[in-house]
Amino acid sequence: MKANVYQIFYSSETRASLDAGFIPLDNTGGRPDWYEYWPIRQFLLNNPLNPNEGYGFLSPKFGAKSRLSSETVFRFLAETPDDVDVVTFPMFYDVGAFYLNVFEHACHAHPGIAPTLVGALKQIMPSLDINTLVMTSKEIVFCNYLVAKPAFWAEWIGLCDQLFAIAESGVGELAEGLNESVTYVKDAAPAKVFLIERMASLLLCTQPQWRVRNYNALTMPTSASPIRHLGAELLMLDGLKFAVRETGFSEYLAVFRQRQSELFQRTMAGTQ
Repeated sequence: MKANVYQIFYSSETRASLDAGFIPLDNTGGRPDWYEYWPIRQFLLNNPLNPNEGYGFLSPKFGAKSRLSSETVFRFLAETPDDVDVVTFPMFYDVGAFYLNVFEHACHAHPGIAPTLVGALKQIMPSLDINTLVMTSKEIVFCNYLVAKPAFWAEWIGLCDQLFAIAESGVGELAEGLNESVTYVKDAAPAKVFLIERMASLLLCTQPQWRVRNYNALTMPTSASPIRHLGAELLMLDGLKFAVRETGFSEYLAVFRQRQSELFQRTMAGTQ
C-alpha cells in the first residue's frame, strides 16, 4: 500500500520529538480540547486525497507508546497488498481481549463516562447494544494508530462529526457530558476525546466491507492494567470473541462472560 503518514505536533517540544520518517502535521493553532481529532478533521476537510493511497495521522507519542519506528511502519505498509483498505497498529492487546468491546473498556477506564457514552451511541447508531457488541483484536485499534484509504476516513469523519456537532452546540445534557472531563490514568480529558478514539473500532466492527490488515498486536506494548499478566487467558478470551463473531452462537459469549468475571475477580477487584 502506498501511504502518506503524518505525525501531529502542537508545540516546539513535540515538533522536536517527531520521527523524521513521518510528515509533520502542525496543530500549534488547534483546539486542545479535541486532542488529535482536530488536526485530523482539518486535514481531511481541507486537502484532496488520492482514493488509492492510505493516510495515517499519528500522535507525537506514537514512537514512545508503540515502540515502532517509521521504518518499521513503512516496511509493513510496503508489504501490504494494494486492495487493503485499513492497516492497524493495535496497542493494548490485553484490554482489547479482556473486555467485550472498546466501549465496555471505556466504562471501566473512565469512571462516570457511561451515561454520556450510551447517549452518544444512541444518537449515532440507535440499534447498537454495547452489551452484545463483540470486538476482537482484528477490529480494535486505540489512539487512531491506523493508516486507511479515503473511503474509510469519509465514513469515520461522518460518524465523528455527529458527536462534534453535538459537543460544539453546547446545548443539552449530552453536549454537557461530551465536554465534561473524565479521569484518564492520573490526568483528565473531555469525554468526547475517548469516544472519538473508539470510532475507528466501531466502524471496523459494524461495517464488514473493509479489508483490514493488522500489525501483530501480540508484539505491541500492553496497558499498565493488572490484566496484562493474564497471558494465555487473554488469548482464550479473544478466541472466544472470534468464535462469537464467526458463528453467532451465544454459548461462546456465555463462556466468555463467565471466564471474564472469574478473571476480573482474580486480577482487578483488589485494585478498585
